[in-house]
Amino acid sequence: MLKKFLTKNWLIITILVIASFCRLYRISEYMEFLGDQGRDVVIVRDFLKNGNLFFIGPQTSIGNMYLGPFYYYLIAPALLLANYNPVGPAIFVALLGVATAYLIYFVTKKWFNPNSAFIAAFLYAISPTAIKYSNFSWNPNIMPFFALLFIYLMTEKRYLWASIAFAMCLNSHYLALLLLPIAFIIWFNNSPRKYIKQTILAVVIFLLSLIPQLLFDLRHQGQNIKALTTFFTQRETTVNLKAYKSLPVIPSLFNQINTDLLAGKNITFGIIVSIGLFIGIIYLFLKHRNQKFIYIVLWYLFGLIGLGLYKQHIYSHYFGFLFPVVFILMAYFLSKLPKLLTIFLLIFLTLFSLLQNPFRWQPNYQLKTTIEIVNHIITKSANQDFNYALLSKMGYAFPYYLVENKHYFEIKDKLTDQLFVVCVPFQIDCQPINNPEWGVAAFGWAKIDEQWEINGIKIYKLIPNISGV
Repeated sequence: MLKKFLTKNWLIITILVIASFCRLYRISEYMEFLGDQGRDVVIVRDFLKNGNLFFIGPQTSIGNMYLGPFYYYLIAPALLLANYNPVGPAIFVALLGVATAYLIYFVTKKWFNPNSAFIAAFLYAISPTAIKYSNFSWNPNIMPFFALLFIYLMTEKRYLWASIAFAMCLNSHYLALLLLPIAFIIWFNNSPRKYIKQTILAVVIFLLSLIPQLLFDLRHQGQNIKALTTFFTQRETTVNLKAYKSLPVIPSLFNQINTDLLAGKNITFGIIVSIGLFIGIIYLFLKHRNQKFIYIVLWYLFGLIGLGLYKQHIYSHYFGFLFPVVFILMAYFLSKLPKLLTIFLLIFLTLFSLLQNPFRWQPNYQLKTTIEIVNHIITKSANQDFNYALLSKMGYAFPYYLVENKHYFEIKDKLTDQLFVVCVPFQIDCQPINNPEWGVAAFGWAKIDEQWEINGIKIYKLIPNISGV
C-alpha cells in the first residue's frame, strides 16, 4: 500500500521534500532572530510559564495599532515542545510554509488541472522570497497559508471555517482586509439566500475572535480603536481612500510582486516575467477562463488596488496575502502552453529562483550571535546588577536571553552601576557616550569602562562618571 501511494504521489512528495529542505536546512543558523522575534517569545514564554494571558498581538510598524493575539497562541505549543528554544516557533512556521506549498497544489488541482498544480507548488517551493518568509517566526509569515485557505473555504461554502481562517489572516496583518472584496463576490455568487444561517454564524464567530482586542481597549481607553481611526482619517502619510488614485502605481506594483516571487528579484527578468504573465492573463481570459480563474484575477486586482492606496514603501511581506495568487496564475498559464515551451520557461524560472536561493550565502547566525553576546554580558557583569541598552535601527533580540537573569534590570525599574550597550555598527554610528537613546541617556553621566566586539557587533560597558570628565 505504501509503495502504491509513493508511486502515485511521487512528484508532489518530491516537491514537498524540496520545500522542506529549503525552509528547514540549518534553520537555527539562517533564521531571523531580531527584536520582533525576541519580543514574541518573551511574551509567549511568560504565558507558558506563568499563565499570563495576552489580549493583543504584535504592534504594527505604522499607526501604533495592535494585531489580535492568536499568532502568539498558535506558536505557543512549538515553543513549549522546543523547551523555550526560539528555533521551535521557526520550525513551526517553516512547516506551515511546506503546508502552504501542498495547499497551493491541492487548490490549484481542484480549480484547474494537475499540471498547473505541480508547477504552482514547485515554483512556490523554490521561490527565494517565499523561502525567506517561511524560515523564521513572524506573524506576517503565516498569511499565505491562511489567505488561500480562507478563499478556498469561501468557494466551498464552508463559511464557519472560512471565518476562522480570516481571523487568523487578520491576526497576521491588517492587510488581510483586502481579501474581503473578493470574499464578498464569492459569497454573493454562492446563492447566499441558501446559506443565511451559516453566514450569520460565521460572522458571529469572527466577531467573537475580536473579543480579546475589545477587552484590551476597554482597559486602555480605546487605544487600538483610536489608532485605527487616526490611521484612516489622518491620511497624509498612510492611505488614500480614493481607489482611482492607485491606478498609476498598479503596473509597478504588479512588476514588483512578480519580480520578488517569480524572478528571483532580478529586475530585467522580472519585467519580462511581468509582461509574460500579463499577456498570459489576457490569453487565459479569452481562451480558458472559468469561475475560479475570475476569482483569482479579481483577488490579484483588489490586492493591487489596495496596496496602491498605501502611501508608504511596500515591503515583500505586505503582499503575503497575494503569494498564492501569483504562483497559481503563472502555473495555470504555463500549463496551457505547448509542452516544450512550458518546460523551457519553467527552466528559466527555476534558474533565476535558484540564483537567489538563500543557501548561496553564509547564514546570518543571528540566534548564535545573540546567545554569545548575552553570555558575554552576563560574564562581564560579574554577578552584579546591570542595565542594558541597544543602539540599532533594527531591534535585536538580546532581551530574550536576559530577562530571566536575576541581575538584569530594566533601567526604569532599577538604576544600577553598570550599563551594557550593544551597538550594531553597520546600522548606526556607535557613540554610547551622551547618546540621546533613552536607555543610555537615563543612565546619566557615564564613561566607557570596557568595550568588545563579537561578530561585528560592538559591546560597551558604561559606568557612572562621577567627575563628569
